[in-house]
Formats: sequence, structure tokens, C-alpha cells
Amino acid sequence: MQPQIPVTKRRLATGRSIFALMLREMVTTYGRSPGGYIWAVLEPVAAISLLSFAFSIAFKQPPLGNNFPLFYATAYLPYMLFHDISGKIATSIRFSKSLLGFSTVTWLDVIAARFLLNIMTHLMVFVVVIGGMLVLFDTHAVLDLPLILSGLAMAAALALGVGVMNAYLFLAFPAWERLWVVLTRPLFIVSGVFFLFEDLPEWVQDFLWFNPVFHVTGEMRRGFYPTYAGDYISSSFAYGTAIGLLALGLMLLSRNHDDLVHK
Repeated sequence: MQPQIPVTKRRLATGRSIFALMLREMVTTYGRSPGGYIWAVLEPVAAISLLSFAFSIAFKQPPLGNNFPLFYATAYLPYMLFHDISGKIATSIRFSKSLLGFSTVTWLDVIAARFLLNIMTHLMVFVVVIGGMLVLFDTHAVLDLPLILSGLAMAAALALGVGVMNAYLFLAFPAWERLWVVLTRPLFIVSGVFFLFEDLPEWVQDFLWFNPVFHVTGEMRRGFYPTYAGDYISSSFAYGTAIGLLALGLMLLSRNHDDLVHK
């Protein structure tokens, strides 16, 4: 029984550290701007409204359904969940370097705190934005909750895997951070926010299939549009990519975090 005591104490210390880091993150991210969390909701609403207005001028109806805002929201929100959380996890260790000198705070605590706070924030934004659309518009959407949750889980898993891998790469190779920004600029365009996978030429499909975020946006749209088959979607590919990157990132950080933090 005695060996369990230090384990319990460690778990309590880890829980307290993560909670304290989450509070710190809330203050630094949302507490210093007027409106705080309101901007987390207003930003996607403004982006979706702009997309809907622009494309409604050029097209009579979206590729799926009869509502432009819902069509773009079903891809924009999970894409932003992936993009925002992966970016914040990637810079989490650097952001909290000064706290890692305390024995009670570990690099895993820092990553966990950022992931938990931001996933809760994005889930709140998703519920508020989608819920508002379903109330305000006659979307004729038929919600399939398991598919919607599957899309969110795929986005979260990819965000964690890519974020942890980049947390190592950003510290070990600072030039990679700038290169990553350049390489991922087209990702918003090639992740299915504006169009469906099936509407693309076959040679483009063969290339974009290897973008795991495209599988996320497709899965999410399956959750709102029962007529959308999404035959190309492979959850095993998305989760396999996420788990592979997460495992590699954790291994590299575990072996090198002391040298990277004090670099």
C-alpha cells in the first residue's frame, strides 16, 4: 500500500498544476481584451458570415443543403479547432518555459493544460454557433450526433498529434516554425471548407485524400447532411496520422525536453 501514496500525491500535484496553468492561460488569452470569450464566438461568426455572403452572390445554393452559413460552418469550425489548438500546443512549452523550473510543473502539464482549455473553448463555440444557426435558419438539417462527435474527435486528435510533434520541432529547429507557417497557408483552402471532395477532378482527389483534415470536414458534414455519403472518408487514416505524430512527438520530447527547455 505504501508505494501508492507518492503516486497519489503526484497525481494531485499534476491536477493542481494543470488547473493553475489553465487559469493562467484563460487570463492571458481572454482576460486582457474587452469582451473576453465573446470574441471567441464573434470571430467564427464573422468569418462564416463573410463566406456566406460572398458565395451566395456567385451561387444560388451551396453544394449541400439550402443554407450557406451551415454549409461553411460545418467545415470551418472543425478546421479552426484543429488549426488553433495545434498551433497553441506547438508553442506551449516555449510559452511556459519560466514555469518549468518548478518541480511541480512538467512539460506534459503545460501541453495538457493548453489542450484541455482550448478544446473546451472550441466545443463551446461550436455549440453556440451551430445552435444559433439551427434556431435562426430553416436549414432542414438532420443531425447525426455520433458522426458529429466523431468529426470533433478526429479534429481534436489531429490537433494534439500535430501540436505535440511541432512542440518538439519548434524548439529543436526554430526555422521549422517559419517554414510550417508557409507550408500550411494553403491548408484552409484544401481542407474542404469551400467545396466537396467529390466535386474535384480525380487527380486532385488522389492528392488531397492524404490531407487528414479533409477527412475531418467530410465526417462533420455527414453528421448534418444525411444524403452525403462521404465515401472517401477514412477515420483510420486520420486517427493513425494523429496517433503516429503524437507518439513520435512524446518520445522526442521525453528524451530531449531538458536540453530544449534550457537551450
